[in-house]
Amino acid sequence: MPQADRATGDPNEATRDGGPAAAPDEERLSLFVERFAADMVEAGMPRMAARVFGALLSSPEGVLTSAQLSEQLRISPAAVSGAIGYLVGITLVRREREPGSRRDRYRLHPDQWYEALTSRDARLVRWSDTLRDGIAMLGPGTPPARRMAETLEFFDFMRREMESLLSRWRAHREEVFGPAGPRPTDSA
Repeated sequence: MPQADRATGDPNEATRDGGPAAAPDEERLSLFVERFAADMVEAGMPRMAARVFGALLSSPEGVLTSAQLSEQLRISPAAVSGAIGYLVGITLVRREREPGSRRDRYRLHPDQWYEALTSRDARLVRWSDTLRDGIAMLGPGTPPARRMAETLEFFDFMRREMESLLSRWRAHREEVFGPAGPRPTDSA
């Protein structure tokens, strides 16, 4: 696997000279989290969920507790809870018990983007079923039904293409990162 440098943005990879990448300072990390969150908000994700996801994504192990998230993002535990609920619901994050503790910690799903996209399939099926009902109710030749039919065809097309795309992604990911995908570096 080729070595990455600082330009890749991957803190888990070595620098161009082969040494370990320097840990980002808190200010730079905060700027990244906020910029990433702004991009995600622009795409439709709620702001707090986007910030929490950015913090988890940029953490060394991809795992943080509620207290750590509250402290890093300077938000309330209630804001963390709401954000985590959203992220768990869209399968980007999973909740797990901290070993030897009653506290939860939150971990990025190992294949977060794959999981998020495949969970969309169930939504597309539900939306397609609703559109079919709408077309039948309005009559297939009406202008609204034609619009619904085009939307239905788009959803069906996306579902068919997504299967092929995700299969190609798995092969590409294995080629680039190996069978288990990228791993966090040791923090020691």
